[in-house]
Amino acid sequence: MPAVTIRNLSNETHRALKVLAAQHNRSTEAEMRAILEAAARPEGRLRLGTTLANMSRQIGLTNADVEVLEQTRDSKPAEPLRFE
Repeated sequence: MPAVTIRNLSNETHRALKVLAAQHNRSTEAEMRAILEAAARPEGRLRLGTTLANMSRQIGLTNADVEVLEQTRDSKPAEPLRFE
């Protein structure tokens, strides 16, 4: 698991984190981890796979439709662009 070092954190911020941690009955490290998780992965974030699946259901896309699309797709890779 990765480790993170935070340099130049002010004493005031560190004290505030310790107070928050105590209020939530966890260590300062656990409090920082929770804050980072909430900031980087908010609950209301857009999840692309889930969104696409929901859209497909709403328009009535079926597995048979996807199979037809896969059969008609060109299996030959596209030629790269040339800028000459």
